[in-house]
Amino acid sequence: MTEFIIYPAIDMRDGRCVRLVQGDYDQETVYGDSPFEMAKSFAEAGAKWIHMVDLDGAKAKQRVNHEYVVRVAKELDARVQIGGGIRTAEDVAYYLERGVDRVILGSVAVQNPDFTKEMLATYGGDRIVIGIDARDGYVATEGWLETSEVKEEDLAREMVRFGAKTFIFTDIARDGMLSGPNTEAIEALAKASGAKVIASGGVSTLEDLDELAAKQSSGIDGAIVGKALYTNRFTLEEALERKG
Repeated sequence: MTEFIIYPAIDMRDGRCVRLVQGDYDQETVYGDSPFEMAKSFAEAGAKWIHMVDLDGAKAKQRVNHEYVVRVAKELDARVQIGGGIRTAEDVAYYLERGVDRVILGSVAVQNPDFTKEMLATYGGDRIVIGIDARDGYVATEGWLETSEVKEEDLAREMVRFGAKTFIFTDIARDGMLSGPNTEAIEALAKASGAKVIASGGVSTLEDLDELAAKQSSGIDGAIVGKALYTNRFTLEEALERKG
């Protein structure tokens, strides 16, 4: 079995590191003025991957904070995955040609499945990851500002047919709430799709990570951790040691 991966998260808005509550742009807390310095601290703590989100990009539907992402990918000894504001083939190529390891397609997977299929065919399921952000079982889009009529498991099955291998699943109700992950829903998505799923949203304790890692045989492959690190619930070193 492969290693259960911890992905420390950096959400970027106005060039700073922030966290939102349930994707609400009006409920923002700033945790740092430099995405690069935050990423550097994570890499120095031993992170193998860093999860970056361009919140401005998600709202504007175009790349905004891309320069920070590329700098992290080029200068730090950690792999990078990026989501937010990626809508075109040029956006995808921009990142993947500049050292970023994975591009996350979220809203566009619902709104333009043909484009998503094309990107999966071009770059493969190891470099194109599908982000599924769900509210009450339905996929949310546009930085969570809208909820579609597409069910999360239906989207996952369709994307697997297109070649997707990994999903990032966020239960919006849990995101930024430090209320524990929705392990049952994450496991259900992994079983329904047959793909790997990275859990996102709600992790607040080391025990939450234990609970998710215990389901690795069901397809839960890793966990994105954000607010718990920023509010000192535990350190990245502790999380990595626990999962190492």
